[in-house]
Amino acid sequence: MEILVLLVYATALLLLFLYNFGQLSLIITYLRSIKQRRKLIQPTAILSADDLPLVTIQLPVYNELYVVERLIDAVARIQYPKDKLDIQLLDDSTDETVAIIAEKVAEYKQQGFAIEHIRRPERTGFKAGALGYGLTLAKGELIAIFDADFVPDPDFLLKTVPHFSDPQVGIVQTRWEHLNENFSLITQLQAFGLNAHFTVEQSGRYAGGYLANFNGTGGVWRKEAIIDAGGWQSDTLTEDLDLSYRAQLRNWKFVYREDIGSPAELPVAMNALKSQQYRWMKGAAECARKLFVKVIKTPGISLPMKLHAFFHLFSSATFILVLVLGVLSVPLIYIRSQHPEWERVFMIINLFQLNLIILITFYGIPVWFLTGTSKAKLIWYFPMYSSLMMGLSLHNTIAVIEGYIGRKTPFVRTPKFNVKAATDSWAANKYINRRVSWLTVAEGALTLYFLGGLALAVYLQDFRLFFLHIMLMVGFGMVAIYSLIQAMNRTVSVRA
Repeated sequence: MEILVLLVYATALLLLFLYNFGQLSLIITYLRSIKQRRKLIQPTAILSADDLPLVTIQLPVYNELYVVERLIDAVARIQYPKDKLDIQLLDDSTDETVAIIAEKVAEYKQQGFAIEHIRRPERTGFKAGALGYGLTLAKGELIAIFDADFVPDPDFLLKTVPHFSDPQVGIVQTRWEHLNENFSLITQLQAFGLNAHFTVEQSGRYAGGYLANFNGTGGVWRKEAIIDAGGWQSDTLTEDLDLSYRAQLRNWKFVYREDIGSPAELPVAMNALKSQQYRWMKGAAECARKLFVKVIKTPGISLPMKLHAFFHLFSSATFILVLVLGVLSVPLIYIRSQHPEWERVFMIINLFQLNLIILITFYGIPVWFLTGTSKAKLIWYFPMYSSLMMGLSLHNTIAVIEGYIGRKTPFVRTPKFNVKAATDSWAANKYINRRVSWLTVAEGALTLYFLGGLALAVYLQDFRLFFLHIMLMVGFGMVAIYSLIQAMNRTVSVRA
């Protein structure tokens, strides 16, 4: 049994190192491609007002009474000729959101906007179904998409549309910014992680010519590319990743504009963050199952592209590895104490702490180069963000396994709040799930489990995994406590 624990632990650590080696490749590509990326983000043409194409703006909405007015007002401020805008409110709502949208649509119609309140007869296919239904009615040759929590800048279209003068460009994605980053510790940590994705990952994939993903919102599609790739499909929870790959496998170009920010709201409640993470992780696993063989078989896809597609599509599996490493790290302390003759083996395992160096670099780049954040905060944000992700590893592992085995579940949207300042309250939000699930109980139990690991380390005087167990205890404790506080109908704002 001891040898089995050691082998499983070492295997998980090796697989995690291989994934992080792929991330290291993106780091190197990002750092080496500064001039190339500046050239790539330049549109191929500057279009006059007469030459601007007709754009349909799709706003998929489902029960968003707190943010839908803000969204519509922001879209109405976009600087683009009114006669070349076609705005669709794709409304699947079942509550008072319907009346709010109807009133706003009537208001902007009086101001001369081509804006429609679209209610499909049946809510099938969730967001993918709504986008697909709207596409059949869309008048534009380009399709811009914003989720309900986004507040696009007025110059969004003027900066993104010129890229489509290249007839092969099918997708233009922009970088997410954060309206409420400083609301709480949870939002700060989410922003820290997302900044790395939208800096190193997206820019690195774009500069390296690898397959990349539309992030579901804050981007523009060529309508022809959507249709040519097979349209929006609802057989995965991440319809955006799915369509992105299918379009690029059909030779449509992906453009990423790191310099264009699309402000959005971060989830402020733990259960809202969990629902978002569940959808992202399970959807990625479903896309891996659906698409990876197609990537391998598609002519013209180079070996580096296939390798990066593998790391990309199977990235959510890292949560399984993290959970396995965490759980086995406690008995590993005992095994070390019983087998001093195996010390050379443990030394080899320690070499894989290179993972830590890669991860610090990956998450540190946005802090160092792109944001106004104090550089010293990396010392705080990195371990706290890592702890949060470790704390979500049980929840996300379940999602990933369900994705791999093909277990279907409904699309659960992330509740929106319309809160920015730490003094804002979301306690009365009607969309929040306040039930205490068995998962929260399990996360609390794992908190105690890793506290036991700390006690065992003190008893055996072996502190080589002590910091890891502190992070695991803090992570699972943070997730469990925030979930319980939310269930008790209270808000919490922990300042960094």
